[in-house]
Amino acid sequence: MSPKAHGQIRQSQVITTYGPGALIDLPDDAAIVGGLEAWPSTAKLTEVSEPRLADFLQTVTGVHSPRMYAPPPEPSEPWASGFGIGAWRFPEWFVVQEAPSSSQGSSSLSSEKRGGRSRRLVHRRALDDRKCFEGRPVVPTRFVRACRRGHVDDLDWMGFVHGDERCGRQLWLVEQGTTGDLADLVVRCECRKSRRLNEATDMGAKPLGSCRGKRPWLGMNTAEDCNQPSRLLIRTASNAYFPQVVSVLSLPDRGTEVERVVNELWDDLQIVSEPTHLALIKGKPNVAAKLAPFADADVLWTIEQRHSGTTSDRSVKEAELEAILTVPEGFGDDVPINPDFHARRLPETVWRDPQSRVSGDIESVIQLHRLREVLALIGFTRFEAALRDIHGEYETDVQRADLAIEPSWFPAVENRGEGVFIHLRPSSVKAWLRRSPVQERIDELLAGHTAWRKSRGKQPDGFPGGPFILLHTLAHLLIQSMAMRCGYPASSIRERVYVEAGHYGILLYTGTPDAEGTLGGLVQQARHFEQHLGHTLETGSLCSNDPICAQHSPTRSLEKRWLHGAACHGCTLIAETSCEMRNDYLDRALVVPVLGRAGAAFFPIS
Repeated sequence: MSPKAHGQIRQSQVITTYGPGALIDLPDDAAIVGGLEAWPSTAKLTEVSEPRLADFLQTVTGVHSPRMYAPPPEPSEPWASGFGIGAWRFPEWFVVQEAPSSSQGSSSLSSEKRGGRSRRLVHRRALDDRKCFEGRPVVPTRFVRACRRGHVDDLDWMGFVHGDERCGRQLWLVEQGTTGDLADLVVRCECRKSRRLNEATDMGAKPLGSCRGKRPWLGMNTAEDCNQPSRLLIRTASNAYFPQVVSVLSLPDRGTEVERVVNELWDDLQIVSEPTHLALIKGKPNVAAKLAPFADADVLWTIEQRHSGTTSDRSVKEAELEAILTVPEGFGDDVPINPDFHARRLPETVWRDPQSRVSGDIESVIQLHRLREVLALIGFTRFEAALRDIHGEYETDVQRADLAIEPSWFPAVENRGEGVFIHLRPSSVKAWLRRSPVQERIDELLAGHTAWRKSRGKQPDGFPGGPFILLHTLAHLLIQSMAMRCGYPASSIRERVYVEAGHYGILLYTGTPDAEGTLGGLVQQARHFEQHLGHTLETGSLCSNDPICAQHSPTRSLEKRWLHGAACHGCTLIAETSCEMRNDYLDRALVVPVLGRAGAAFFPIS
């Protein structure tokens, strides 16, 4: 492999789309993005600081005291020399763009090639010039093999056609149709043996053999043991790379005072493991002054909890929700603006219409004028994405591929923006859950979830529950409504759903990594929330695909849409970049009455 591949991607794309291990097409190359060892040294990168996320990363990955660094930026001047991320050329098999003439091909194949277009399959070692073969251009083949653990390798083309017997003669890829379907592609050898490429998808026969544990993004000689069967993978397919990204909002965490001081002095206290160490560190005047109100035992216990990643038993979302709900109503002129978090609880007289009954079950609406989100990439999977639970954490039974041989830090970016938080009245949600039609509908959605889990060979657990599906669907509908007036496209507005400690809320926010904030278009929509909610419920009650959409049953779904109730592309599905659950667990029937599904709606409007 050669690491000399060149191209450009945005910083945020490194975290969400083209991280280590991703297969990419550059203008003149096909490559696999290198692991963290192929990145510039951390001394040349910008560190991203977010203690809560660092603690969470330590718990999830097992890396002790992980740090986070932003991907290298593009040079500010076109003529300036920069430093980028290494990428290895991959795959190493190519196809010749133009078929040779009959005089150049084998006479034994001449009659067989008349039925379709034939192109030579050549390995990189056979190329005199990397970009041509006998004067004809070549391109990397679009087929490789991989496994669910993220390993990826070139196809053993000779072995696929011949099995254990190798003749060593020229291989051809014959296209017998115009659709590009695998059934129309034949791998043929000049010895007359051939095999259709769609046979490579028969997992029962294991036509591609067992995975060899290849990890080309980490360099040569980095293979590991693997017992998974190899599967055919199209390099540019959407299932070739699923990043696992974790994120937190930089919201004030109402921890204990000793936790706050320890976090503030962490650069000095992180080396402390026993009382003698603490006594030495307290020799610094500023450290001694700030720790004076606390007993040494409390300080040492807090440091130990911080090292173990268990400073607080609250989830990331629970800490965020607590910080948001404690926002006071209004801000005086003397309150400084925090660029990471500046919020205001709107008075009800601003956003609620006393003549309307639509918003009666809404507890409060909060404007987040400034917020900071930090996202970190911890690994990836192929073929199937790992799911998150309602707390934003990934499944523990999915083995992700590593970003480095021995990771000690993770790529991260920070976004700054604005948002609107909507808090549902907890008593209204609890009363809604006690209704029989609601329980019947939730049981139906649970049955769909159970069938879906069984189809994946997993235990039927992890159902997010009715309140989450209610909030999730409401968030999707509100995003579509607010996008019409806020100045941002719906694909740039994201959701964060909170079902924590008896509270229920949704945060709709937008952010960008290359600006200090946004222009206020979204946050000002909080003042018109009553109008947006009315519009949301009106449009959500009827879909252009009704009655098929409204009467869809997760348990009787011919298309196996087990995780959808009354939901489709015509009503509730949005861009997956906006959704934290990949457009799953949606049902309009829990939000508003729909055709044939009366009685389960949280907002029972006519």
